[in-house]
Amino acid sequence: MSAAPIRLPPHAPGMRIGLFGGSFDPPHEGHALVSRLALKRLKLDRLWWIVSPGNPLKEARALPSIDARIEAAKEIMRDPRVAFTGFESEIGARYTCDTLDYLHAHCPGVRFVWIMGADNLLQFHRWRRWRDIARTTPIAVIDRPGATFKAANARAAVYFRDARLPESDAAMLPATPPPAIVYLHGPRLERSSTELRRERAPVF
Repeated sequence: MSAAPIRLPPHAPGMRIGLFGGSFDPPHEGHALVSRLALKRLKLDRLWWIVSPGNPLKEARALPSIDARIEAAKEIMRDPRVAFTGFESEIGARYTCDTLDYLHAHCPGVRFVWIMGADNLLQFHRWRRWRDIARTTPIAVIDRPGATFKAANARAAVYFRDARLPESDAAMLPATPPPAIVYLHGPRLERSSTELRRERAPVF
């Protein structure tokens, strides 16, 4: 019996699609703020929330199922331009570079943009094949509390400093050959998923 085909959200050559990956445990209004900012400032056609099996750089722990996190995400972000997918678990991708390799191979002509928080940029140099990620996919870095000034001096930011676009040119990012990076500033939510998990944890 052949394996079931991998189900990706709708896409077509020429579309400008943002990729917003994370564990989303739990999804919250901060994720929605990032999504709305990216859709508007990058002039995206679609945005995919990629709900991951887990982050290799974070402590291993039991996560709610991908389906449960997707359903929770749908309650937070209600926009017909936003799709929710757990395809990384279907293709066996553990690292972002694997995810992007798959998408570039199976979605030719789509103009993908990887979206990350400025806090993730601080550790981006620890990601597997981080230079390849930046050289194959434009990146939008979203300002995050506590990382505004540190992000500009992150190792990856310094390495790719010549690839940075002015924020005023953010709409050009999806069509700019990588490496290409833009920093976006907008409304922020101070609370993180970590803080929300701590609040919901039972007290004994």
